[in-house]
Amino acid sequence: MRFSAAAAPPEPVAVARSTGFGAGSAGFFATAAAGSSVLAMGVAGLASEPTVSTPASLSDVMTRRVYPSVVWQSDSLSGQSDSLDDDDGAPQAGDARQADSPWIDIPLAVDEARTGYRLDRFLAERIRRLSRTRIQTIIAAGNVCRLDAPMQPLRAASRVRAGETVIVRRPAPLEPAVPMHAAVIHRCANLLVLDKPAGLPVHPSARYHRHTLTAVLRNEFGPGHGWTMAHRLDRETSGVIVFGRKGATDSLLKRAFQERRVQKEYLAIVRGTLGNATIVDVPLGPAIGSRVRIKIGPCPLVQGGLPASTAVEPVAHGDFRDQPITLVRASPLTGRQHQIRVHLAEIGHPVLGDKLYGIDEQAFLDVADHVRLMSDLEEELGLSRQALHAAAISFRHPTEDRELVFTAPWPPELAAILDPARAAAPRCPPRRP
Repeated sequence: MRFSAAAAPPEPVAVARSTGFGAGSAGFFATAAAGSSVLAMGVAGLASEPTVSTPASLSDVMTRRVYPSVVWQSDSLSGQSDSLDDDDGAPQAGDARQADSPWIDIPLAVDEARTGYRLDRFLAERIRRLSRTRIQTIIAAGNVCRLDAPMQPLRAASRVRAGETVIVRRPAPLEPAVPMHAAVIHRCANLLVLDKPAGLPVHPSARYHRHTLTAVLRNEFGPGHGWTMAHRLDRETSGVIVFGRKGATDSLLKRAFQERRVQKEYLAIVRGTLGNATIVDVPLGPAIGSRVRIKIGPCPLVQGGLPASTAVEPVAHGDFRDQPITLVRASPLTGRQHQIRVHLAEIGHPVLGDKLYGIDEQAFLDVADHVRLMSDLEEELGLSRQALHAAAISFRHPTEDRELVFTAPWPPELAAILDPARAAAPRCPPRRP
């Protein structure tokens, strides 16, 4: 089911995309678009306001069979990501010294729901990848304190109170190299839209702390920049990601996502030949019977699964390593973790390069357990990232009465595998069940 065309807004629609196209290539829009800049370690520069075009809807844009013809999650193989609060750039404990420190201070704000908890219980809920035994060891080593009392280590039985911040100190990990940049699609007083590259985690986790999108923002704009992430993308997923201004538009944007007033379109290269459009309606929850704690899978509602629906439509066909592949447009009608990846795998068309849902999970575990090198797995898959891209997003401006549409170009490394301008069109006309 493609998103239906919305009524034309009273004001022209602001349409913007990030740049990065090859010479003579076509973009998602036939209209003019704003230029972009790049956020990078030590590189400044911001995009101009987006060019205003004639009214359009996301449906109008994405139904055109015109895609860029250029050539080029947060799944940590070490375990489940830390459950951390959104990073709005506020000064964090140790910000001034952590760049060269062998230690990392992780701030954990105490919310009203957890006030009065014992410290060990609080940490167990906030950092779920850690066992109770590991948490007790960290506390006993004197590596947990309050932000306002850094020289006073806490005990496991200490009670936490709403409004305070608990600091967990841990050795700085040796982090894998990642692309430390992001193209600016749009920036105004209350809205920031970026094109995140594949491989860049959005938040700190067990494996990444300094090599994250939040670190890029802090390094570029400084502590206290005030941008808060409205949603998330998996580490290996590229594309559009939106931020609101703390205390102004962040809560409005998050509410729009929660209430499903945001329309999103993804492009993905999947294995096999998908001939017809379909809607995948499969409830999701923790993968039943899986040994991977972060894995999501089909889960009946009576067993705690949540309703999940994704509209999928073939765009182009091709081949990769002598095997058929399909470029699909995927529109999540709900917002569950890993939803598109799980649903595509469920219909027999996993995302190309997906290390969790595209192959037997034993291969994932072998890398996680250091039995096998990541490079070996990537060579087997033929791709170092999953071929999933957040191509477009549409929502009403949080403070102005106008519809906004933002897009990010098809990444060149994916176009090198399947260039939509040259690939065969779907053999069967799309149809909805």
